[in-house]
Amino acid sequence: MSTRSRSTSKVSAALARNRLGIPAVMFFILAGVAPLTVTAGVVPTAYAATGLTSVPAAFLVVAAVLAVFAVGYVAMAQRIPNAGAFYAFIAQGLGRPAGVGGALVAVVAYNLLQVGLYGMIGPSLASFAADNFNVNAPWGVWALGAWAAVTVLGLIRVDLSGRLLGVLSTVELLLTVALTVAGLAHPAASGIRAASLSPTSLHLAGLGAVLAVAVLGFTGFEQAPVFSEEARNPGRTIPLATFVSLGLIAVVYAGAAWALNVHYGDQAVAVAQGPGSATMLFSMAPGLLASSARTLFLTSLLAAALAFHTAVGRYMWALGRERVLPAVMGTTGSNGVPRAASAVQSVLGAVAILLALALHWDPVGQLFFWGGTTGGFGILLLLAATSAAVVKYFAGMPQEETLWRRLVAPAASTLLLAVMAWLCFDHYDVLLNVPAGSLATTVLPGSFVLAAAIGVAWALVLRSRQPEAYEAIGLGGAAVLARRTATASAVSAPSTVARGTAR
Repeated sequence: MSTRSRSTSKVSAALARNRLGIPAVMFFILAGVAPLTVTAGVVPTAYAATGLTSVPAAFLVVAAVLAVFAVGYVAMAQRIPNAGAFYAFIAQGLGRPAGVGGALVAVVAYNLLQVGLYGMIGPSLASFAADNFNVNAPWGVWALGAWAAVTVLGLIRVDLSGRLLGVLSTVELLLTVALTVAGLAHPAASGIRAASLSPTSLHLAGLGAVLAVAVLGFTGFEQAPVFSEEARNPGRTIPLATFVSLGLIAVVYAGAAWALNVHYGDQAVAVAQGPGSATMLFSMAPGLLASSARTLFLTSLLAAALAFHTAVGRYMWALGRERVLPAVMGTTGSNGVPRAASAVQSVLGAVAILLALALHWDPVGQLFFWGGTTGGFGILLLLAATSAAVVKYFAGMPQEETLWRRLVAPAASTLLLAVMAWLCFDHYDVLLNVPAGSLATTVLPGSFVLAAAIGVAWALVLRSRQPEAYEAIGLGGAAVLARRTATASAVSAPSTVARGTAR
């Protein structure tokens, strides 16, 4: 075999099959949602930004809405195994142009979530190194070091990445639960009150802001179908991983938010709005537990960066496989990892860090907080669009699913998610912690309108210039099979003619 043949044989158009079980997929989900990051950062922000004590109830309400959404979502995932989950579902439900538009929204959103994490990782590592080892270096140095680690880990076998995330996520969850128990064990003078866990504690005034902040904390729970092509028995793995992860996340978030309410009592909002908000969660259990939690906070950020890096790579791989992006993006290495897509995502991460350094951005306030918030908003838009796609998809095959899974649940979630998306947009100044009317409140969410418009326009160009690529949009592995069949037919046809001529 020639050198060229050997090198070519190491390139594949398929992800590695049967490598991820239910625990591994759950660990990718849990790493993406980063429970310790949310409970230490997003929950105090919710108290501070809204001035309300009903934050625990908001997390439970949002979890209930997402559970209704997941009913139709996993039903569709069982019929359309595709690493570009939102892209494939919207394409087959609402049409190919909408699917490509949704795909670009997903790529932008997940990239914002991933690169934004470096804005928190860099300063956190810099502070940790200075406090514990007297090592002083700019945040950019630590961010680039974390970027290099994620770049390397993103190229190893997906099941090995899953095991690493499993260890980190398990320890992170245990510490979060331990901090929650410690907070509940040491209540304020007002004692343990459960009123903030009841949905009746939510009032119209401030409802939009508190729900908007809460919904962003769940960003990442939807990732299970992204791994459907690499999962063992995806028909069972994807639904279980999705629902179990969602339930676990809801309990952890609501429990931690409630513990903060109980531990700080009537001062919970004041503490969240003060200089001690960053250590609000950890201060409930001073000593070894708190110091361990601060360390795990760093690994939580790294795990989330790796999880989103993996998700982005698979989205871009799915688009490359179907020729929506350059074909090279749709190839994998010998270990089944989409190397080209992973490399592109790594380049985007490096550019974001260097750009933030060059423009002197506030890494936490602008790169992390603005990027993460905007990425989460993009995912919320995709959830609403996907719910609508589920309704349309099953309308043509009513006998395939129960009325609840094909119509009632997805229709209800479409309405509820659309309302939440509007609440987020209407309170974007609260989410970004900027004055109302600031340019960022228009430009950042508006980036998804631009991405969707470009996607739709590109789909129409493909329909005109590359009809075969257009017809393959959203088909996943079926598209590859169709191309191979067409290629084989094209190759055999001249041979048949030649044989006939010879005769």
